[in-house]
Amino acid sequence: MPETTTLTPTEAGPPADQVAARGTARRGSPTRRTRRIAVLFILPAAAYVVIFHLFPLVYGLYLSFTNYDPQSRSGPQPVGISNYTKILTDPVFLSSLAVTGKYVLYVLPGAVILALVLALLVNRSRRGIGFFRTALYVPHVVSLTAVSMVWLWLYSPQGWFNQILGRFGAEPKQFLLESSSALASVAVMRIWKALGGNMVLLLAGLQSISRELYEAAAVDGAGRWAQFRYVTLPGLRGMLTYVVVTDIVYLAQSFGEIYVLTRGGPVDSTTTVNFLIYKQAFQFNDMGTASAMGFVLFALISAVAFVSLRQMMRTRS
Repeated sequence: MPETTTLTPTEAGPPADQVAARGTARRGSPTRRTRRIAVLFILPAAAYVVIFHLFPLVYGLYLSFTNYDPQSRSGPQPVGISNYTKILTDPVFLSSLAVTGKYVLYVLPGAVILALVLALLVNRSRRGIGFFRTALYVPHVVSLTAVSMVWLWLYSPQGWFNQILGRFGAEPKQFLLESSSALASVAVMRIWKALGGNMVLLLAGLQSISRELYEAAAVDGAGRWAQFRYVTLPGLRGMLTYVVVTDIVYLAQSFGEIYVLTRGGPVDSTTTVNFLIYKQAFQFNDMGTASAMGFVLFALISAVAFVSLRQMMRTRS
């Protein structure tokens, strides 16, 4: 018989369950060194958020309860809630709220409905369709200030729009200098600017809808309108809600196009809340009132976004 050798536990090494536990610990749970490395990678982004987002937000909230002129040497003087009570009864601020709401209502339907139409048109496999998708998306990535400068020329007496009117025998129109047309003219530019981004999002939503649903609807005798109503729209409900909410958030904070095209005129007919905040802070040096206006606007935007998201959750359930 061959001689058998019996190893002691020390010679045989650690039990199998301990070896497995060590291997699992090495693979699954991070070591102290990997945690430190992870913190080092996260630290720059966290510092950016704290320094450039969280701190200005907290400091702005503090200033909204003070009377502060940056040119004075006295520093912020606490005044309680008087800034909020003052602006909520200020006709200029209430007028800017109305202008902001009107501007959102001017832009939002066109920016969403036209983007949906474009998404439906480019949602097909055709030769050269990628070029059209790119061309439609380009205005979205161009700077808002650059776009506003181009449209400022288009609306000028020598611009294309007045040239087109001249061919039909109409007199040149001061689109941006008349109270009746200034806000609508800015809204047209913003619709054109927003179409590309909304189209891409809605196109992604369309391509996420299963083709089997359309095939089943076609078998049941549904035409194109019925398929759009009972398949496309329900499938796009989440993306449409996202597009609407984000558009409202961005439009309610409009400033760049107002500053370039109209400077809030004529007669404050295009003075949005954000532009009024700019005037209050940097022209009148009233940082306390400007901060209070900003937080009132923030509260209104948050309320609208919350109601929209709640409505979406109800419809989906």
